[in-house]
Amino acid sequence: MNVRFREVDPFNCWLWLRFTEIPSQGERNYVDGVFDSWYVLGRLGGFNAENLQTQEEGDQLSWMSYDNDAAAAAMPALMHNMGQLEYHQQWGRCWVDLGTTDAIALDVLINSLRQLDSDVVQLEELLVGGENEDWPVEEHPDSVFPSSN
Repeated sequence: MNVRFREVDPFNCWLWLRFTEIPSQGERNYVDGVFDSWYVLGRLGGFNAENLQTQEEGDQLSWMSYDNDAAAAAMPALMHNMGQLEYHQQWGRCWVDLGTTDAIALDVLINSLRQLDSDVVQLEELLVGGENEDWPVEEHPDSVFPSSN
């Protein structure tokens, strides 16, 4: 799966998936599940790079001292909204308002989709941001900050 970034507006971002073949309903269900799970974690503040204590600890997690005060003091990093995945031929797309979530959210999504590509459904490409000329986008009704187009 090739990953490319185009112009990214975190508050009005389209994510585009190009499949090797038109995905079956079962394959779509897997993709939908990845995006739904990713959104729930983001909505609950799971992608907060300010509080990555276990990641920063490394491989020595036994008897780690977790700093609850530091965790509580971290600024919230919340994903605001996500639209439904849409499918057209070999393409899928999803609108997302990443809100104040940190960029680690995109890393987690990319890692998950790479594994999905390996195990379930062949993905040619993930495009982050921008829009496709052959599948125009309109202003998403849930967008808090309309684009300046």
